[in-house]
Amino acid sequence: MKVVIPGGTGHLGRVLSRAFTARGDEVVVLTRRDAAPEPGVRHVRWDARAAGPWAAELDGSDVVLNLAGRSVHCRYTRANLREMWTSRIDSARVVGGAIERAARPPRVWLQMSTATIYAHRFDAPNDETTGVLGGGEPGVPAYWAYSVDLARSWEREQAAAGTPRTRKVALRTAMVMSPEPGGAFAMLLRLTRLGLGGPVAGGAQYLSWIHEGDLVRAIDFLIARDDVSGPVNLAAPEPLPYRDFMRALRAAAGVPFGLPATKWLAELGAFALRSDTELLLKSRRVVPGRLRDAGFAFEHPDWPAAAEDLIRRVSP
Repeated sequence: MKVVIPGGTGHLGRVLSRAFTARGDEVVVLTRRDAAPEPGVRHVRWDARAAGPWAAELDGSDVVLNLAGRSVHCRYTRANLREMWTSRIDSARVVGGAIERAARPPRVWLQMSTATIYAHRFDAPNDETTGVLGGGEPGVPAYWAYSVDLARSWEREQAAAGTPRTRKVALRTAMVMSPEPGGAFAMLLRLTRLGLGGPVAGGAQYLSWIHEGDLVRAIDFLIARDDVSGPVNLAAPEPLPYRDFMRALRAAAGVPFGLPATKWLAELGAFALRSDTELLLKSRRVVPGRLRDAGFAFEHPDWPAAAEDLIRRVSP
């Protein structure tokens, strides 16, 4: 296959590029800046905002996997929130426009989305059919609604594109757990090894996750399944309360204790890490309803075993 990955130079893009190239697929990564060479990957410049020569790469391709968007691992300042919005909405719009104009459009357009689209809740899991979309929940910071509005607009931009010959799938992705440096797992493991891997603000909030191996396999599954379109949750079937998630990670890492943190201490820690507490405090209880209904089988459905596998493969 020829796979085009807009915004594929980040952590997740590297994981997926390696998987595609390992089996001999042609991979083209669209990037806004110079990128380090990757075996089997061709980098093409774009600005993620306007049509350009890069659009020729989509014409005749098999798969477009749009990962473009500013990382959410940042302080939620007004400037960063604005960049998170424009980088996602503009890139989805120009990718859709390029597919509309292609003489030989790709057969599938996989558009990154986020499990953050669902409500902050503890009572029941969110799947694609019965899940509750977020926004305006009582007792949560008002700015959390911005992330939900962004996710909805992101998906609407893809849905609005006139691409009748291209199947569209929105990937509502949970935290991807990968041994590669730079991702969520590396950050959580670092905190654990520093003795800071205890519950945060009580730890009852749910953490939804997916092992990188299952992420790659799920994307392959969705590429092959012509009968699946629209939103799909990419999340392991067993989300855990944060306190239980971190307890299992401590056990896998051989760390006997983890200091708990109040909400106030979490704010200080997030500031030091140049991140935001929404990533830790929002309860994301998300399950893969459509994947399971379509027959997808997870190789890493349970976090304790998945954590042990990742620890074995992580760099010393």
